[in-house]
Formats: sequence, structure tokens, C-alpha cells
Amino acid sequence: MFGIGGGEIFFILIVILMLFGSDKIPEIARTLGKGMAQLKNATNEIKHEIQKGAEDNGLDMKSLTGGISDEIANAKENMNKAINPTEIANPITEIKEDLENLTGPIKRQM
Repeated sequence: MFGIGGGEIFFILIVILMLFGSDKIPEIARTLGKGMAQLKNATNEIKHEIQKGAEDNGLDMKSLTGGISDEIANAKENMNKAINPTEIANPITEIKEDLENLTGPIKRQM
């Protein structure tokens, strides 16, 4: 959260408590909460207006981003095909079995 640790948050809360007092902190928190809600509503309205304007001009946002999403899905699929864990695991198990076969007589002698 903004690169602030627990101790730093605690210190900030202590400073706020000392500056404003315990009776005004709930009022300040309420005001900050209302402000954050208004900011969220304003950004949602702006986002909606941009999408509406794009649709009015004939731009379909889903078709614009759909091609990118398809390309990302294809790239993931190709990467999964190129790096198949089962292809890597088979030689490792074969090497492990070979080592166990070689070290078996040595272990029995000890």
C-alpha cells in the first residue's frame, strides 16, 4: 500500500491523533470516506461517458480489445506447448532411476 509499512502507518495514526484529538477523528474519517466515494463516482461517470462517446462514433471497445485478448491467449497457449512440464519430467525420472540402479549395490555394501 504505497510502500508504507505497518510501523509507519501506526506512527501516522499517532500523529493524527495528537493533532486532531480523538473526538474529531470519526468526523475526519467520515469526510474522507465521502470524498473517496465522490471520486469513485466521478471516475465511473467519466469512464461511462468515454465508452458512450466511442459507441456513438462507431467504435466498439470490445472488438478493439478482443483482438489483443485473443493474441495474449494464443501466446499463452504456444508458451505452454513449447514448455511442457511432462517433457522435462520424463528425462529427470529416467536419470533418477539410473542413479538409483547405480547406487543400489554401493548402498548394500555399506
